[in-house]
Amino acid sequence: MKMHKIIRERRLALHFTQEQVATYLGVTAPAVNKWEKGISYPDILLLPALARLLDTDLNTLLSFQKDLTDQEIVLFLNQVSEIIEKDGFIVGYDMAISKLKEFPTCDPLICGLAMLLDGALKIKAPKDERLEEYQSEIMSLYQRAALSDNLSIKDQALSHLIFDCIQKEDYVQAQTLLDSMSKPSSVDQKQIQAKIYIAQGELNQAAKITEEKLLSLTNEIHEALLTLMEIAIKEMRVDDAAYIAGVDEQAAKIFDLWEYNSYVAHFLLYSALKDRTKCLKVVVPMLRSLTKKWEVNQSPLYQHMKTKEVDQDFGKTLQKNLLQSISEDEETSFLKESPELDDILRGLGER
Repeated sequence: MKMHKIIRERRLALHFTQEQVATYLGVTAPAVNKWEKGISYPDILLLPALARLLDTDLNTLLSFQKDLTDQEIVLFLNQVSEIIEKDGFIVGYDMAISKLKEFPTCDPLICGLAMLLDGALKIKAPKDERLEEYQSEIMSLYQRAALSDNLSIKDQALSHLIFDCIQKEDYVQAQTLLDSMSKPSSVDQKQIQAKIYIAQGELNQAAKITEEKLLSLTNEIHEALLTLMEIAIKEMRVDDAAYIAGVDEQAAKIFDLWEYNSYVAHFLLYSALKDRTKCLKVVVPMLRSLTKKWEVNQSPLYQHMKTKEVDQDFGKTLQKNLLQSISEDEETSFLKESPELDDILRGLGER
């Protein structure tokens, strides 16, 4: 609430007339009338006495608010967005700058408005002489946000400054800003690094870092799917668990992963369900896949990655470990002393 409204509300609540307020403070009644209409404001030296007279404090009288809440920021950003859509960029821009003057140190507001105005300017760029002013002001907002103690806001702002440097072909500064980001960060720094490499024509480096990221993400997807399948099993949603196992198998094939990955989910599913027949059908190809070399660089998805040469005995070691796990794990105890398993082991040369 604005000061003039607070003065009027507090005066009426205390049943004072404008003349009484004027007398108590040693001013004229017309002066008080102007305060309440927002035409003029009390002298700064009068503010403490006015606050005491109206039984309030200076923060309330001056409508002082240290910072906006997250909810208030979201609501204001929505208002600015609606104004830009309805009345144009310039009106929304001026509204945003006015609010920033009220809260010049509110980092979430600064960064939020910078991104909003940046996006809106690209879509609804006004055709007037202030275009460069808008662009410059938006960059200055990112620079202010990049000084924030909030690492998430800082890195978010830095990412926009980096892309501005890339556009200006200032790759040295772009790399410097990227290196200054916090680690770990809420921002995908590998993706930004790849963009810098691409802009510089270092395509091999860009592909390598992106392929490594893709492989890491596929592993995360695999783990997430196995967890979802485990939950589905515990909730007795067998059909859902089977569906998730199928998705995991397809994902392993789509992303050109090691053949072994395509069997894991179904093996765990059939083991949990104690389905001997289906479990044994999966065990054979799964065990054999362990001795098959994964030619990762033959896939177009991972051509640029550097891979280490795997020992030829590594697969056999994994095979033995898995067989030992099957023999000792309670989940697969139903397979013990199984003629079918014995046949499998003989086929693999284990018995």
